[in-house]
Amino acid sequence: MVYHSSFIDDDGITKACGCPLLPLKTHIKGPSPASDSDKADIVDEAITFFCANVFFKNFHVKSPADKLLIYLTSYINIALKRLETCRTLAVGTKAIINLGLEKVPVPGEPGFPFPWTFHSPPIWGGSRTVEELSEADKGGNEREAAQLRIQS
Repeated sequence: MVYHSSFIDDDGITKACGCPLLPLKTHIKGPSPASDSDKADIVDEAITFFCANVFFKNFHVKSPADKLLIYLTSYINIALKRLETCRTLAVGTKAIINLGLEKVPVPGEPGFPFPWTFHSPPIWGGSRTVEELSEADKGGNEREAAQLRIQS
């Protein structure tokens, strides 16, 4: 049985380029809202469901959070492959830190692993914030997103 994300409330979730900005357990300020420390976040779900979901060839997407769960499952798989050759904790820690510092292809760029999951971001010169992008993405309003591309 495939495990789906518990974040299925599509109406109350802010999105940027189709990717839901779900609550995270972190002290670092960012575009995602802060999570309650006792409730599981999307990263916890990805780690918990990794062993079960990795064995399935097909995954029926029920919500945008499921798309993010697929992406995080892929990232965990990449991280585990990097750790295969590490003999010590220090070498493993360095490998994971280096993985986090690598340039990751974003939707719309060549090399993005799941082009069907999230749509391409508007072309912008850095002046746009995630909040502005997510406002244009509410309700899947492609016209506003296109206007952001033109304005940039």
